[in-house]
Formats: sequence, C-alpha cells, structure tokens
Amino acid sequence: MKYGESLFDICYLLFAIISGCIILKRSKDATGKLMGYAALILGCGDAFHLVPRVQNYFVNSDFTVALGVGKLVTSITMTVFYVLVYYLWIRVYKINENKKLTVAVWTLSVVRIILCLFPQNGWLKNESSMAWGIIRNIPFVILGAVICYLYFVKKSEDRIFGLMWLYILLSFLFYIPVAVFAGLVPMLGMLMLPKTICYILMIVAFLKKNKTIS
Repeated sequence: MKYGESLFDICYLLFAIISGCIILKRSKDATGKLMGYAALILGCGDAFHLVPRVQNYFVNSDFTVALGVGKLVTSITMTVFYVLVYYLWIRVYKINENKKLTVAVWTLSVVRIILCLFPQNGWLKNESSMAWGIIRNIPFVILGAVICYLYFVKKSEDRIFGLMWLYILLSFLFYIPVAVFAGLVPMLGMLMLPKTICYILMIVAFLKKNKTIS
C-alpha cells in the first residue's frame, strides 16, 4: 500500500510541476501563464503535504508538525488555485469581468485562508476538530460550487474545457469527506487519490489548451 501510494504521489507532483513549467515556457499570453501558474501552485503546494507523507512511510522520525503544516499550506494553495481557475474562465471564454462576482470570489478565498490560519485548526498537532474541518471549508465549498457552475454553463463553448466543471465537482465530492471526517474514519483518506486524479485531468486540459494558443 505504502509503495503504491508513494509512487502515485511522487508521479503526480512531478507531473504537475513539470507541466506547469512546460506551459509557462510555451505561453505567449496571459491565458497560458494562468494555466502554468495554476499547475505550478497546485503541484508545489501539494508537495508540502505529500513529501512529508511519503517520508513518513519510510523514515523513522516524527513528521507530525511537517504533515500538519503541509496540510495548512495545501489548504491555502488549493484556494489560490481556484482563484486562478476563475480568472482562466474569464480569459478562455472571453467574459466581460463581473466586478460583483470577482469580489465574491476574492471574499470567499480570503475568508477561507483566514479561517485556515486560526490555531483551533490544530495544524501543529496534525489534528483538528470536526467543527473546524467544517467551518474552514464552508467558504471553500461555496467557492468551488460557484466556479463549477461557471464552467458548467459554458461547457459547450470549448471542447477542451468542456468537462472542467465535472473535474471540479468530483474533486470537491472526494475532498469534503476527507476534510471533515478523516479524523474519525482514517480510511476516508483514500478518497484523496481520485481527487488527485481530477487535478491531473485539469492539468491535462491545461496542456491541451496551451497547445492551441501557443
């Protein structure tokens, strides 16, 4: 189990980070750069959690703080990732930016990040109460629902991004049980694997889209 999961995690991180670098190197406009930065932020942010997780399997040491802080960093970078995905929606579909919508996206993101910084989350102990697991994820889930809806209504207007809404929806459906209940039912942590596959599919869409505009 530990070998399979560790190999998957390492391959995912390498794929996300290398893909981000490739996209940025190819990019000649803001749309490509958004996709490149999104992939890089996703990969680098997840590395803070996944690298200590892999080390924890093979190194006889206490990784409690590293794993907890890694979860904090990943929580923040995931939020930033979806903000970039929102701006990518504007660029790809040539939308006239709605100021109220943008303010809502940023407000939800900032509130989410602030809630993640509260000491009650117990990051340094790598444990948090179910209550705080719910509280800090309320704005994040709303943010995800908004962005999912935005991509859904435009799904027929771009072939490459046509399933982006589904990847977003599934990533949240797999993430929520882990974020809220994994402390009670550790086996739920396995749902992070299909969640990660959703992220991989998003990055694949970025790579395909980047080829059409570079």
